[in-house]
Amino acid sequence: MGNLQATNLTCEYRANPLGIGVLSPRLSWQLESDRRGTLQQGYRIVVSEDAGAPVTSLWDTGYVASEESIQIEYAGPELNSRTRYLWKVKVWDTAGNESDWSGSAWFETTLLGKEEWKASWITPAASFLAPETEAAFLLRKGFRADRPIASARIYATAAGAYELYANGNRVSEDVLAPGWTSYPTRLQYQTYDATDLLRQGDNAIGIHLGDGWYRSGIGFEGRNFKYGEKRAALLQLHVRYEDGGEEIVVSDESWSCETSPVVYSTIYHGEEYDARLEQEGWSEAGFEDGGWGPAEAADLPMDRLVPQENWPTRVTETIRPIAALLTPAGDRVLDMGQNMVGRIRMRVEASAGTRIVLRHAEVLDRDGNIYFGNLRPARQTVVYTAKGEGREEYAPHFTFMGFRYVKVEGYPGLPGDELPLDAFLGEVIHSDMEPAGSFETSDDRVNKLQSNIRWGQRGNFLDVPTDCPQRDERLGWTGDAQVFIRTALFNYHGGPFFAKWLRDLKAEQHPDGGVPFVIPDVAGGASSAAWGDAAVICPWEVYRYYGDKRLLAEQFESMKAWVDYIRAQGDNEYLWNTGFHFGDWLGLDAKEGSYVGATPRELIATAYYAYSSRLVADAARVLGRPEEEAKYRELHERVVGAYREEFLSATGRVASPTQTAHVLTLMFDLADEAVRPRIAKDLNDLIVENGYHLTTGFVGTPYLCFVLSNHGYHQSAVKLLLQESYPGWLYSVAMGATTIWEHWDSLKPDGSFWSDDMNSFNHYAYGAIGDWMYRKVAGLDMAAEAPAYKRIHIEPLFGARALTYAKATHRSPYGIVESGWTIRGDEIEVNAVVPPNASAEIILRGATAAGLTEGGLPLSEAEGIRSVDEQADGVRLVVGSGSYTFRYENADLLRQKYTEHTVVLDLLSDPDAKELLQRHLPHLFEGALINIVKSSSLKQLSENGMARVPRETVDALLAALSG
Repeated sequence: MGNLQATNLTCEYRANPLGIGVLSPRLSWQLESDRRGTLQQGYRIVVSEDAGAPVTSLWDTGYVASEESIQIEYAGPELNSRTRYLWKVKVWDTAGNESDWSGSAWFETTLLGKEEWKASWITPAASFLAPETEAAFLLRKGFRADRPIASARIYATAAGAYELYANGNRVSEDVLAPGWTSYPTRLQYQTYDATDLLRQGDNAIGIHLGDGWYRSGIGFEGRNFKYGEKRAALLQLHVRYEDGGEEIVVSDESWSCETSPVVYSTIYHGEEYDARLEQEGWSEAGFEDGGWGPAEAADLPMDRLVPQENWPTRVTETIRPIAALLTPAGDRVLDMGQNMVGRIRMRVEASAGTRIVLRHAEVLDRDGNIYFGNLRPARQTVVYTAKGEGREEYAPHFTFMGFRYVKVEGYPGLPGDELPLDAFLGEVIHSDMEPAGSFETSDDRVNKLQSNIRWGQRGNFLDVPTDCPQRDERLGWTGDAQVFIRTALFNYHGGPFFAKWLRDLKAEQHPDGGVPFVIPDVAGGASSAAWGDAAVICPWEVYRYYGDKRLLAEQFESMKAWVDYIRAQGDNEYLWNTGFHFGDWLGLDAKEGSYVGATPRELIATAYYAYSSRLVADAARVLGRPEEEAKYRELHERVVGAYREEFLSATGRVASPTQTAHVLTLMFDLADEAVRPRIAKDLNDLIVENGYHLTTGFVGTPYLCFVLSNHGYHQSAVKLLLQESYPGWLYSVAMGATTIWEHWDSLKPDGSFWSDDMNSFNHYAYGAIGDWMYRKVAGLDMAAEAPAYKRIHIEPLFGARALTYAKATHRSPYGIVESGWTIRGDEIEVNAVVPPNASAEIILRGATAAGLTEGGLPLSEAEGIRSVDEQADGVRLVVGSGSYTFRYENADLLRQKYTEHTVVLDLLSDPDAKELLQRHLPHLFEGALINIVKSSSLKQLSENGMARVPRETVDALLAALSG
């Protein structure tokens, strides 16, 4: 059997998921093998109900001849509600090896039918507590279990945000459950295992109920946006006894209610907590609740309930403050060292009634004072009132803040005393996605940029993909999500995250197919190109990363409806030249006082029209819908034709002389292939003429470096990446950023700010550069025809001398994939990791088959290499699974250095030029020409048929450059 094994078993993206509501759950696994070129030939799955011994198979696939190992649909008998199922798998590979059975994994169903809900929505009786009461509510119920308990499950949710307790203990680590969905149509409920928290005898269940997104003021209107007037809770507890009996405890009018010490809490403004109002033991059995009021039924529908889809929101990391500051204004301020999203957990000993105020902000101003201007009306303030009984500890319950700095008022001590750092702890909160990708280079600045991208994603992926986490916004902007989704899915496992959000998008899509600007929709508004296109781009990218055909099929009608909506908008059905559009939002070529870049909005709208129609056709092909594929393929061709006629000249001139217009034309393949080199050159000229600075906004920026690299201008793309002056990705890094900014100059060199109106320091959209870094710099991509990295494409572009090392690693559905390279002198080493049951195409630019080794062996002797194709610009390999190390001398690098060397020799004949070289260019030639000499590569240059360089000329050059 060798070492072949099926491992990392998952069901619906999760390992051992509790509370799934899918009737045909999908099963996936990965292969382990130390043999190169391992490919699965077949599998066998066995599923059984976890009903104790003996175990009887419910579904046995028998041997299935297939290399598929992800998204295998359960096709056995109908599953029962509230039941745990065990499953295992064994596999065979193409070399004839058969694995042992994997270890058992499990999945457990939730309430699979609406009729199984016996509970009622409850809220405090209006005669006892007015619905508009600002304080959070406490709801409790005591009950008795008269026999030993075998298991207990709680199914719960809220119109609001809730924390669940059993016998005085938190039932889960979830924060802000049930999350934010399109509440009028979809409300998630959670499933919790409470077995270890209950006992034979007296028990109690408690619910702490706050406003959350449901009743907080969300949006731009400055009012309390309410999905409903009343907060309410819904809970159903199933207790199974060891003797086989069962008891159900439900939320109903027998529950008792009271107000919480959380006297005020909203998403934007923060929370106020009065510890003097705490009721010790309120969720424990035996608590005297005689003074509490009754609950009453709340008239809320049951048909919108859906089982938890997204990763739960949790505290995922804790951070200690790095400094306690006393600002010039005399404020005591904590510096967390990182712009984070979450809350502060505080410890304090203070007399009863002491009020401690925490005000959260992202940056300091030029004078070193804490800056709140960019928060707009959002207060981001926490107020804690001490009860005065020794050491107290508190963290907010129903809110979150975006911040690096915290102004602390009222903490015990004199005004000038330094705050005790060990009394404060930052708790990072976001959807608890599994980390998936990593990226690093030889340039620490680029590594910091990657860190900033990841922190920006963590801060803004808090149940929905928000634009920013601090000001009075925090909304699920569609445009931001679609430009960033590929970067997001590389860095974190976002399948459940985007599946949940896309279902909300579909639910809130307008009857005519238009898509709101934000999802969930609390802002209103019409549909804009590049924003509404999230309806098409996002499900397609989720399919690409995870092979999720089910989600693609589920969203397909929504995808079509968006493209059909566009078709109905324009004066010409193949141009979109009407309506409102954000355009190239925040483009730097905008007119004074405008947020919209100079690229014509109808050009952008039509470009995206073409792109989305093409993706819908591609989705139809994947789903096996040939008629719809033909329809949208023809539409795409007609839109491209209309675009060319309207916005391009026959010779390759783009009507709009902006960077973004050129970028979209090339990225979306809107120009005839014959004129694309002209357009690419024009784009590169625009970049060079602007001193290697971009002018693109939200629409053009994500694709800019891709277009340059794809059309022979990778050097220019790298120079843009490494640009430290404004505007450039490393400008914010040089200015001390720890997340991605909304504006290229959110903080100006003199310490002043871009504006107060719209100036987030945690705004992930421009972090979309990450996708290019992973796919082009490190060279890690997937083949166009095979999703989920089943067939990997590795093609690093390492021609830029500024970087000598890069590596990208990603946890794909098949396992770890990796592409990394290092340049040592003129030798390149490329490392690739291909997981079992996958293969890779590897393109090594500048290599020759004769000069290429793998693991120190000639290619002909290396295991796992299926084919070798020597091409004009390098070598193309196809390899099976395994870890590979390729080494070769790069003729491209030698040729590039020789060209620079020749230029220097020509200039040295002129004494004035020699002086200029010595004065202005030593950094360039110390990095290139002198290294050639020191590494004795002159001989290599000659052997490559380039030229012999006289020794005396080299000596003269070295003498000149050394001064």
